[in-house]
Amino acid sequence: MFSAHILRTLRPWIISRSFANLNVTAARHVAPITQTCLRVTSRSQLPAARRSFLQTHSKVQYQYPSTRCLSTTVSSEDGNLIYSGNLANAVRGVKLFSYSTSGFSLLVMPQILLNTGLGVQGFAIQAAYCGIIGVFTFLIPVLLHILTKGYVIRLYHNPEKDTYTAITYSVFLTEKKTVFHQRQVRIPDISKMFTTFYADHIGLMVNPDMFPIPHDYNHLMGYDKPFSFDADDINRPDES
Repeated sequence: MFSAHILRTLRPWIISRSFANLNVTAARHVAPITQTCLRVTSRSQLPAARRSFLQTHSKVQYQYPSTRCLSTTVSSEDGNLIYSGNLANAVRGVKLFSYSTSGFSLLVMPQILLNTGLGVQGFAIQAAYCGIIGVFTFLIPVLLHILTKGYVIRLYHNPEKDTYTAITYSVFLTEKKTVFHQRQVRIPDISKMFTTFYADHIGLMVNPDMFPIPHDYNHLMGYDKPFSFDADDINRPDES
């Protein structure tokens, strides 16, 4: 009877001490997590870490902020990258294949002339054969270069100077830089298939849909400049 009375008396003290030890243990486990989330947790939510371990752990997991990947403009010494051509690898691959086949044709042409006996044939036959091989060896690479020399693979803009740097492929598939000012941009009077605009006297080709920011294309072409017109010019008949 005496021991039972002592247990009833000490029961509240034992329970309070047990909860105190549990809170201290929970605080030790939660401390590293709350430190990492200290920047994203408001002051009104910090006392929640002193509650039970299960409640605090669940709240800390809920308080982790979601990570968002924001697109940033790539900058270099030429300015901000505002355009990347989607056919850059295709243009390089086609020209490289054309150059490879042309070089292979030049290597095997003497062997074909000797082994087939064309070297001892008449001049007309030799001229016809060399003409056909020459078309595929020289004319096609030159034609490909003329059509694709103005294709812009990357375009940089320097907003301070309002200058552009267009990167294109040269004859030897090396990157070629063309620097021009916005006031040098001229739109052709007649739409051309392989020329979007002229930078001074150099024809360049870009795809308007590949500009991440449409305003960059509008500024490049000068579409954002103010303009004025006279209403009398509209009603005036064309003089021919």
